[in-house]
Amino acid sequence: MTWDPSQYLQYAGERLRPAVDLLARVPLERARMIVDLGCGAGNVTRFLAERWPGAAITGVDNDPAMLERARSALDDPRVAFVAGDLATWTPPAPVDLVYSNAALHWIGDHDRVFARLVGMLAPAGVLAVQMPRNFGEPSHRAVAELAASERWRSRVGALVRAAPVDPPEAYLRRLAPLCASVDVWETIYLQRLAAREDGEHPVVAFVSGTWLVPYFAALGDARAAFLDDYRAAIERAYPREADGSALFPFRRLFIVATARA
Repeated sequence: MTWDPSQYLQYAGERLRPAVDLLARVPLERARMIVDLGCGAGNVTRFLAERWPGAAITGVDNDPAMLERARSALDDPRVAFVAGDLATWTPPAPVDLVYSNAALHWIGDHDRVFARLVGMLAPAGVLAVQMPRNFGEPSHRAVAELAASERWRSRVGALVRAAPVDPPEAYLRRLAPLCASVDVWETIYLQRLAAREDGEHPVVAFVSGTWLVPYFAALGDARAAFLDDYRAAIERAYPREADGSALFPFRRLFIVATARA
């Protein structure tokens, strides 16, 4: 699976807003060591560096193209971008903040993963996580239905996953015994995705930068035909506004957990 930073960043504003909202809820005045887990192109790492100017920050991602983009966009001696598997990477010492924006839904076994992340924290350190939880909506349901159809099952049927993010109460229950405090909430952002010059449906373009990435990798030269089928479903589910834009409600799950002192 290879990410395209340019495709992903076409909707940088819409993707950045939940990250900034999460950052605003982190209750840390000072930090010495910060991990940006799933840093992608580094567009959020910059905000971490600005808020905590005295911190050393490690951005971790498993995609070479995203890491290259991050290094070129943020030249700061306090920040290091490293390649790592988000499910197993561990810092060399406890950190004050593990921040992860729109990354952990790609990893399974959240019981184990979240316990491991809490274990990375220094006393009174903070785990701050945002994950999309839009998988029951037409934008994502159409992907699963197409992939499981007779036409596409042999190519991408194995990629269909059950909802990769649990309900909010599951995270509260799994983190409460491990932490001093846990705050979990959801927000639905009613995004108005602007019309595109190339005529593509805005929701198709948005999802192409994220959830469709592994499908594109498996489809090869059949990508265009799959997109045609997906586009038809999206045109029905998200009719365009008079100006060509599309309204795209998107649910996000937020977690801020503080370790015991």
